[in-house]
Amino acid sequence: MAIIVNLDVVLAQRKMKLKDLSEKLGITIQNLSVLKTGKAKAIRFTTLDALCEVLNCSPGDILHYTEKSRVELEQDRGE
Repeated sequence: MAIIVNLDVVLAQRKMKLKDLSEKLGITIQNLSVLKTGKAKAIRFTTLDALCEVLNCSPGDILHYTEKSRVELEQDRGE
């Protein structure tokens, strides 16, 4: 089972760069990059709330659940 982070998709839909999001949220680009790449181990509700407010979306737009394991997902992507 895995949680997929679609932050890059939502950013592209909003035509927003990670740098712009970082400035609006007051969160470093490095921390947002860890989240965007799916390498984050956790996310605070306050951070998720701020992301949704700035991006005008719901948590389900950013996070997606799949029954596939992370290994299966990486194999599907050829990593």
